[in-house]
Amino acid sequence: MLRGLRRRLEKAKETWGDEVPRIVWAYHTTPQSTTKEMPFSLVYGSDAMIPSRSRKVHLVAEESNEEMRVNLDLLDEVREEARIKVEALKRRVEYKHKSKLKPRQFQVANLVMRKAHLYQLENKLSPKWTGPFRVIGVLGNEVYKLETLEGGIIPRTWN
Repeated sequence: MLRGLRRRLEKAKETWGDEVPRIVWAYHTTPQSTTKEMPFSLVYGSDAMIPSRSRKVHLVAEESNEEMRVNLDLLDEVREEARIKVEALKRRVEYKHKSKLKPRQFQVANLVMRKAHLYQLENKLSPKWTGPFRVIGVLGNEVYKLETLEGGIIPRTWN
């Protein structure tokens, strides 16, 4: 959607407000790369059509009521298939991410930094890490007990 916005809005500087509905329509009526389905059809059970006042289109729409009923009957199966495809994509992304991670083991007396919590960040320029802390205990698979450099024990364990 952002790509569509960028492309269309570069051309229409002052009339960008008129372009947004068209871009949203294009997004909802374009098959997505993960599910191979249109978001509109996953919600409503049929393909989107541009409204027309033509009599011919109206007659065709009346004749396709049976097809619309079949599409609605199959809607749950199409949604389930799309959900499975999205889940498979998530697993592939997770596997790729985990394959790039380098496991690190810390020993007692190592100095480590800890990622700051949101409440510790005052603004966007605040440090993203807190510490250093000293490892005082290794409790298992990448689980550590920490203390401050002054000797104050940090409550709970950390990964």
